[in-house]
Amino acid sequence: MSTLTGSCRCGRVRIAVRGNPQRIGICHCANCRRETGSSFAFFAVWSTDQFETKGETAGYSGYRFCPNCGSRVFAPAAQGVSVKLGILTNAPTNLAPAFEIWTKRRESWLRAIDGAEQYEEDREL
Repeated sequence: MSTLTGSCRCGRVRIAVRGNPQRIGICHCANCRRETGSSFAFFAVWSTDQFETKGETAGYSGYRFCPNCGSRVFAPAAQGVSVKLGILTNAPTNLAPAFEIWTKRRESWLRAIDGAEQYEEDREL
């Protein structure tokens, strides 16, 4: 079983995830755009028994972040833990999105991901 590791920008908070995620997606919603400071968020959800974290985190609206550098590191999600894939140590990975949500907010210059299911708003889990 493979393990992926990651950290916040300053390295005080570290995560490890084992095995394959339950789902991988891209979100274009207003909250993800604000949170990332970018046009979308790339994330994956692992079950809680596949996830480990070290270091003190702070919270806001269910999201966990590093209180020192402010990097978002994870959030509790339905059936697991959601991890923003940009925090992973080794990039690129072989993780590819299976779906995109809130596509009605996708920038016009971004193309849909080939083979990924498209949802105008949220999707049923």
